[in-house]
Amino acid sequence: MPLSDRASGIPATKLAVVLKGYPRLSETFIAQELHALEARGFELQLISLRRPYDPKTHPIHDEIRAPVSYLPEYLHQEPGRVLGAWRAVRRWPGYPAARRALLADLKRDRTRNRVRRFGQACVLAAELPADIDRLYVHFLHTPASVARYAALLRGLPWSCSAHAKDVWTTPDWEIREKLAEMDWLVTCTAVGRDHLAGLAGDPAKVRLVYHGLDLGRFPATPPPAGARDGGDPDAPVRLISVGRAVEKKGYDVLLDALARLPADLHWRLRHIGGGELRARLQARAAELGLSDRIDWQGAQAQADVLAAYRASDLFVLASRIAPDGDRDGLPNVLMEAQSQGLACLATDVSAIPELIQDGATGRLVAPGDAAALAAALDQLIRDPGSRQALGQAGAVRVRAAFDAQAQIDALADLLRGHAGMPAPADAAA
Repeated sequence: MPLSDRASGIPATKLAVVLKGYPRLSETFIAQELHALEARGFELQLISLRRPYDPKTHPIHDEIRAPVSYLPEYLHQEPGRVLGAWRAVRRWPGYPAARRALLADLKRDRTRNRVRRFGQACVLAAELPADIDRLYVHFLHTPASVARYAALLRGLPWSCSAHAKDVWTTPDWEIREKLAEMDWLVTCTAVGRDHLAGLAGDPAKVRLVYHGLDLGRFPATPPPAGARDGGDPDAPVRLISVGRAVEKKGYDVLLDALARLPADLHWRLRHIGGGELRARLQARAAELGLSDRIDWQGAQAQADVLAAYRASDLFVLASRIAPDGDRDGLPNVLMEAQSQGLACLATDVSAIPELIQDGATGRLVAPGDAAALAAALDQLIRDPGSRQALGQAGAVRVRAAFDAQAQIDALADLLRGHAGMPAPADAAA
């Protein structure tokens, strides 16, 4: 369906929010942000490059009032819509600049993807309501390309929120050019901020705004009270990991670490998440003789994930840098788990040390090191007192330093045009 205006309400700022896919179970941080911006008076129009591929949603998606429209994911699927949009925008004053940007991009990246993004941008620009004040896009790679071309076509200001894969796999030349044209960019980790600021002509354009956690949706709960220490086969220590089964999450390393644990140490692992490597990981678990100890539960709604945290003894995530450079930013699941007083074992990669202080609010080991991960698992499984202390300390830190409301306030100021405001303070400082 074409994009359409909302009939009522004229807040101070109307935003067209460009998203790669919506809604997505794995992107609760985006839904959290959209909901909070609506609560602060923004009127949002959501534009997604892809339709949802998971029938489940989180309750927060039902609370977001903004209409969502879908661009043609592939141009051949809606040729009439694409052709009609191109015929309209090619007469606009901004078309020559947008076309020059496309041709310059094609010289360095001769892919059909570039043409597809330009076609999507034509549809976006042609169908966008006339009273939109700004384009705001999540992810610096392909969604930002669509937003950039559309902003040139319409003569609109645009801004971006960058996260993880997009920060580390987008070519440097492309990041530099996008940063030069957008008003500002926020990113959710200090390590990502430093990387992007180093590519910006004006480093002040790049701001650190953590996602934080909506603590109202993750109320404090007593820490796990069980004294399970792995010695009783009828009361195994309950491990949990939440994350997509993809290369950067390091689940193959986690399986290898679990296989190194002594046979008489009793534990069970619950994995929550989808992902293209899930079947391969299940096969690997079978090879290692771990199948009867692991529950592969697939993607789950937020209420079910929260209940799973509360029923567990230890959260584990073995994040690493994938061969293509993809990596986590600061996984929200770590903040979620810590908010419930659950001890976390993770890896010293990307922005995870911005949240977890090794030995104080959790445990960190080197990424890709199955032996070190196994040693940490062995110690934490056997020591419920240590788990409880780390879980309580992590909960205190999350609630003190990663409350989403303060972070959203900083973002809202930028979206209202207060670009000269001081950069938000580092929450983890």
